[in-house]
Amino acid sequence: MEQGPAGRDLLSSSDLAEGSRDAAVPVEENGTGARTLPVTGQPRAESSAWHKVRAPAWLPLAVVLAVQAALSVRLVGADTAFMDEGTYLWAGHLEWAHMLHGVPLPPFSTYFSGVPVIYPPLGALADSVGGLAGARLLSMVFMLGATVLLWDITRRLFGRRAAFFAAALFAVLGPTLHLGSFATYDAMSLFLLALAAWIVAGAGERGEATGRMVTAGAVLILANATAYSTALFDPVVLVLAVCVAWPVGRRVAARRAGILVTSTVVLLGAALLIGGGSYLTGIRRTTLQRAPGSDASLIVLLHAWSWTGVVLVLALSAVFTSWATRLESRYRWLLVALAAAALLGPAEQAILQTSYSLNKHVGVGAWFAAIAAGYAADAFIAAAAPGRSRTLTTAGCLTALAFPLVFGISQSWQFATSWPDSSSFLAIFGPLADHSSGRLLVEDPGAARYYLTSGSQWQRWSSTRNIVLPGGTSTGGPTGGVVAPGNPAAFARYISQGYFSYVALNFADTTTLDLQIRADLVHSPHYRIVQVIPYNPPITGTNIDPATLHGTYVVWRYKP
Repeated sequence: MEQGPAGRDLLSSSDLAEGSRDAAVPVEENGTGARTLPVTGQPRAESSAWHKVRAPAWLPLAVVLAVQAALSVRLVGADTAFMDEGTYLWAGHLEWAHMLHGVPLPPFSTYFSGVPVIYPPLGALADSVGGLAGARLLSMVFMLGATVLLWDITRRLFGRRAAFFAAALFAVLGPTLHLGSFATYDAMSLFLLALAAWIVAGAGERGEATGRMVTAGAVLILANATAYSTALFDPVVLVLAVCVAWPVGRRVAARRAGILVTSTVVLLGAALLIGGGSYLTGIRRTTLQRAPGSDASLIVLLHAWSWTGVVLVLALSAVFTSWATRLESRYRWLLVALAAAALLGPAEQAILQTSYSLNKHVGVGAWFAAIAAGYAADAFIAAAAPGRSRTLTTAGCLTALAFPLVFGISQSWQFATSWPDSSSFLAIFGPLADHSSGRLLVEDPGAARYYLTSGSQWQRWSSTRNIVLPGGTSTGGPTGGVVAPGNPAAFARYISQGYFSYVALNFADTTTLDLQIRADLVHSPHYRIVQVIPYNPPITGTNIDPATLHGTYVVWRYKP
């Protein structure tokens, strides 16, 4: 079995405390004076009863996965579909209808932040089998797979004890648990990114490993195509490839990096040529030219800190420890890159001043940083004297896992219930939409299109981001990115023409535009309020000021 600089194996409770098969082998000085721990060692003689009752090597990982799965499963039915979940599953069903029956499609590639033919059809398959719960459980499978890959990479680099703490920390984070019960592309893209990292980490001392590098490049492009934002972490995978290959020689490491970069760029170019200009438009609008938000940068960073701060602190501790103990240079720089990965997502969104989807994006960086965090926990235990002192230190580290566990349980529940239950809105607006044939303007229509039969008639549905015309094209869209509100003048023009049979606004997401649309509706002699639907039992009547109903849907109907 290939071992990392620590060479530790987590086989049983005694091994957690005593460390490894080679814990008794002293630290050596290499030619440069840097300290390295032996890569392999001999089994140490044990006189304790633990030697006879060792647990299987896979048991600690199985426990971590069982805890992660149980905590994610409890979130599967916590709320109705979030608008992003509804949008991607709805799009997936339309993609299947297009592939099987030639049904026309909306221009998903121009405004999705991932290639629409990758995750959405897969999520729609799971939805067809098990409904929303089935699609969410698919995400859980991807997140469990990411934890397994995290375990194995950390084991290769730093030993099994480090692998246990890395996997355990990542598994109980709030963002991790949330993504394991969230039917969007995020879990799949994280798994693919982790798979690419695992492929390059497994190359070891095998020469140039051309096949592995090309395969890793293909998986990396697939991850980036699933969610464009994952490209932010491609350099971390590249650093991992170089550090793993460094003992073979600098030239080999450089060639591996060159093969990985070349294969990634070539495959990216081929994908863009196949996809065409619409995908370039989607990448530009959703990733490269995202509209800035109104959240203070400090608030964005504080949110990220509250969710993944424990992993970041341990990752930074690993960096300081590696430099203080003069660990081999390639591992020091690798730990720096892994710790920096936890800062990439929060830093990008702090610059954009938006917390939108922050809880999803920080989870990717936390996956990389957890490798370094596992090393930090392992080094802390190894610093204790063998025997009772190390046993107590290990017990203390295991007990300390309760803190991120408690926070993760609480935070993941908040994530999974942070949007209103749409049941009352669907119960009232559904018959209006399904039993009519006119066009609909609905703020955040993702969940409604997913749940309602009329959702398959996508040409009828417009949002406060853009207006869908009868032929399927759009107008009145935002100029500052796909998450920005639409053009008020365009909405006013179509409302004056009576283009929409029903208008449903909740004054929560595009509030400024909503108020302008409300004014246009009030001045129109043909639109009347027919329902006021809060997220509890509905309120009827027309004497309520919609401007005060933040988050409550108000429905207008057109009457010639």
